[in-house]
Amino acid sequence: MTVKTWRVPTLVLICGAAVLALNMGTRQTFGLFLEPITAELGIGRGNFALAIAVQNLIWGVMTPFFAVLADRYGTARCMAFGGVVYVAGLLVMALGGTVFAVHLGGGVLVGIAVAACGFPLVLGAVARAVPPERRSISLGIASAGGSLGQFLLLPFTQVTMGWLGWVGALVMLAVLSALIVPLSAVLAGKPAAQSASDLSLGAAVKEARQHRGFQLLTAGFFVCGFHVAFIATHLPAYINTFGLDPLVGASALGIIGFFNIVGGLLAGYLGGRFRKKYILSGIYLARSISITLFLVAPQTQLSVWLFSASFGLLWLSTVPLTSGLVGDVFGARYMATLFGIVMFSHQIGSFFGAWLGGISYDMTGSYDAVWIVAIALGLVAAVLHWPIADRPMSETRASVRQGAE
Repeated sequence: MTVKTWRVPTLVLICGAAVLALNMGTRQTFGLFLEPITAELGIGRGNFALAIAVQNLIWGVMTPFFAVLADRYGTARCMAFGGVVYVAGLLVMALGGTVFAVHLGGGVLVGIAVAACGFPLVLGAVARAVPPERRSISLGIASAGGSLGQFLLLPFTQVTMGWLGWVGALVMLAVLSALIVPLSAVLAGKPAAQSASDLSLGAAVKEARQHRGFQLLTAGFFVCGFHVAFIATHLPAYINTFGLDPLVGASALGIIGFFNIVGGLLAGYLGGRFRKKYILSGIYLARSISITLFLVAPQTQLSVWLFSASFGLLWLSTVPLTSGLVGDVFGARYMATLFGIVMFSHQIGSFFGAWLGGISYDMTGSYDAVWIVAIALGLVAAVLHWPIADRPMSETRASVRQGAE
């Protein structure tokens, strides 16, 4: 059996979703470790949050680098490397027993690992494997894999922490993360050889950076990162201030993960039928509304679950739409690289979302100021996405050539 016969689109899609489930699901559990690690090491939440913020920043910085490597040399090598570094980072964080180990393992190493096997590489591989008419829904299914991992790994981690403690839970996550290495083999491949009519990588990046729609999309994705990192890092601790059982905080992130499976699939479906930029504007507006209602509602288990369900529908539903918009405008050839650049903005937002949450709590004993910032940013993102130019650049270039003739 040859490589071409067994590495079919369906298998690529399944393994891509599995990689994202392990990758995104594991890193989304870090909010559960905030309180036990800060208590045992005697550090403030701002210190722990800085490690997670650094993780997000390194993830963003390294993502375009790994995307370029994947586009040039193939996806599988990058992802296998990411799986190995993921295991190393979690073990260092678990067994180091110091603040430095938390920053090195959970911050630096995990940040590198998440970048090496993250959304741009997986979605780039999926986009190459499926025909254009199935691209939007396929990207939605693959993205939903990240949410499935969150839904499954959050309660698993909470239970494991009760059984083995936070160190044992991190070791178990390291064992699971090792599965990324064999799964990456199915995602092997790179874009087809460049034809005479294709842009070079440098020219494609230059064209994208000068494209107004790409600039707006990049700016808007900053907001997504801010929201996701702040909530994933601090929501369980925020809920604990209500006096509710700690399992409510863990279940909140799990509920977000479950409903984002629905949200990711729905976004992929709608993105194939309506203009993606309008759906993105609606998602960011809905996020601001959801947060506002959560803040003014009574602080009960029911309000936590309702917020988690509503925000879950909006959680990573931006990913298939944002990546799909990049593919629609610029094509699939350099999609991993170009989406990697957009992802860098997302991770800058993640840095500030995670870090400011911890700093705000240490300074004021409250997360209120950051919640208000999150609402305002959602409104800004809704405005930014509405005017994005989403016409394919291939058509734009053809029109320019015809005009010149």
